[in-house]
Parts: sequence; structure tokens; C-alpha cells
Amino acid sequence: MTFRPLNRRTLLCATASVAAFASVLAVPAAHAQNTYPNKPIRMVVPFAAGGATDVLARLIGQKMAAGMGQPVIIDNKPGAAGIIGTDAVAKAPGDGYTVVLSLSNSLLTNEFLYDKLPYDSQRDLTLVYQIAMAPLVLVVHPSVPVKTGPELLKYAAANKAKLAYGSYGVGAYPHLAGAHMSLATQSDMNHVAYKGEAPMVQDLIGGQIQMAYASALVAKPHIDSGKIRAVGVTGERRMGTLPNVPTLAEQGMKDEAYRVTGWLAIAVPASTPKPIVARLADEVRKATQQPDVQQRVAAMGFELKDSSPELFAAAYKAERPVWERLIKQSGARLE
Repeated sequence: MTFRPLNRRTLLCATASVAAFASVLAVPAAHAQNTYPNKPIRMVVPFAAGGATDVLARLIGQKMAAGMGQPVIIDNKPGAAGIIGTDAVAKAPGDGYTVVLSLSNSLLTNEFLYDKLPYDSQRDLTLVYQIAMAPLVLVVHPSVPVKTGPELLKYAAANKAKLAYGSYGVGAYPHLAGAHMSLATQSDMNHVAYKGEAPMVQDLIGGQIQMAYASALVAKPHIDSGKIRAVGVTGERRMGTLPNVPTLAEQGMKDEAYRVTGWLAIAVPASTPKPIVARLADEVRKATQQPDVQQRVAAMGFELKDSSPELFAAAYKAERPVWERLIKQSGARLE
């Protein structure tokens, strides 16, 4: 068989044909992005209805729907510390019509807690917007004779193996921060894990445990009534809803365990086109700038963030090793 070299005209024709074919393939994707959104958006909340994450999702979803001209349907998929719902989004088509609004546990810390996860947060998801930080308030039973964080550290060290602290799950921040405090003071405090925050706080009120990290939403009424005492709050700034309670960092407790906080954020499947990610981020940002949203979120004890996909990615990268250290230090591991 004889092969003849291609001449210039043949090559130009072949190149033009390939380019035309590629442009035809690109039309549907470009059209989908230009017309987005043209149907309802499903916002998966990987926790039960009625919790703080669900309340925030419904608030943000309502505002996004008005801005995007399409309904935002909240789909609660609770179970396995947020894994079930987050996995459903990680495996969904990357077309912008399925998003997840979740906590930092299912989007970050679970990878250090579980031997196996059905999804890889960094590979299977794209970070869209870090909506709010979720600092907690360190509270004690009135029988514990302390009013500040440093006083609590001294009391724990002087009462080895006599104190118990609660959490709403192994590997949750209240467990990690309590474990760090126990190790730092060599106080051998007992960890008691509950199935939710409400029963944890009820046992604290009843004196079955002596301390816990709780949300302002749940703890504030009991703080106001004197049933429990606020010692300090986590994070870098005071809570708007508890302005007279200083941060633990203000009190000299500079360890990273007391300065990091959980957060609430939105992510989408990794294959979602960048223009759609940017549109979603812009709509979330607009929602968080509305006064009624800001008031409601502040009352929940959360701190709104001015975020973007890029800022979220940078914060995620910076926090990741901190959470990894805290989880390894606690010894927490789940199957």
C-alpha cells in the first residue's frame, strides 16, 4: 500500500472539520450554562428537619429562589453524620441543580474520622460558599465553681477523673475540644456522647455531666435562666447574641482547639461548570446580605462570612491540618 503525504489544502479541511465538530459538541453545554437555571434546584441538607442547618438552608433557599427565578427545594437526607446526604450530592450530575448545604463534619472532618467514606470531599465536590462560622459556648453546671476558662482548667486539673463533658457525637467539635482540654490538664475527664445537642444540654442542667460546648441557640435560654453558666465562646470573636461572654482566646486560652470553629457551607458535584458555581456563590452572597437573614443568623449564634469559591478553598486548605491534628489527638475513629 502506498501512502501519499497530505497537502496543505487537505490538512486545512481536516482541521476545519474537527473544529466544527468540537463546536457542535460544545453548544449543548454552553446553552445549559446560559439558560441556567431553568428548573427547580434541589438543596440537600444531610441532617434532620428542624435543626440549625435545616433552618439556615430554608432561609437561604428562599432568598436564592427569589434571585434565581426558580424554586429551591430543601431535601433532608439525614444519617451517618451527614455522610448519606453529602454522598448523594457528590454522585449527582454536575449541572447546578443539586447542591448540598452542610456542616464542616461532612465536608471536611469525616475524612479523618472514618476508615472508609463513599466519597472524597476534595475529589468529588467543589466548594461554593462558606456561609457562616458556628462558634460554640462553653457552659458548665452551676455546681462547678468557676466563671472563666482559665479557672475551669485549674479546677479540672485539681479534680482528676471527677468531671464529665458531653458532646453530640464522637468526633464532633465538642468531643474534640473536650478531649484536648482533658489532655492539656491531665484531668482524665470522661466523655459522654449523646444522640443530639438537646439531650446533652438537659443532662448538663441535671448535673449528670459537668461541662459541654453547646450552640447559643440551644444554650442561651438556660444561661439566661441561670440553669447553666457560660464560661467562654470559641472562635476569634464574641457572639452577637452573647456579647458579654468573652472568647476563650481573650481569656488567654490560645490553643488552636479553642480558636477554630465549625462552619456551614454549600458545595456542588465536582463536575459543575465554573460559571454555574460562580452564579450560585453570587446568589448565596446576595442572600446573606439581606438584613432579615443577618438578624436571624446572628440570633442563632452564627457569624456570617463574606465568601467566594476561592476564599472558601483557601480557608478549607488552612483549616484541614488543624482538624486532622485535633481528631488524631482525641483518638476518635469510626467505621
